[in-house]
Amino acid sequence: MSYQIEWTRSAAREIRKLPPLVALRIAEGVGELSTTPRPAGCKKLAGHADLWRIRFGNYRVIYSVNDHIRVVRVERIADRKDAYR
Repeated sequence: MSYQIEWTRSAAREIRKLPPLVALRIAEGVGELSTTPRPAGCKKLAGHADLWRIRFGNYRVIYSVNDHIRVVRVERIADRKDAYR
């Protein structure tokens, strides 16, 4: 079964500000999270119960996974220097 992808309002705004090719690559990668919410290369964020991160070049996508209702919620998209602030 696949997971549903949800975007927070702030994450949707952040992806719209990115260059088009970068935004497309990130959107495709986030789409793949619907079949594999914890792919190879993703890491759990320390200090948070349910936040994960995955890299796309210099950008980080921070997301949460709810296995009970099968939802991946994209919380934040940011350059790696700003992603964890």
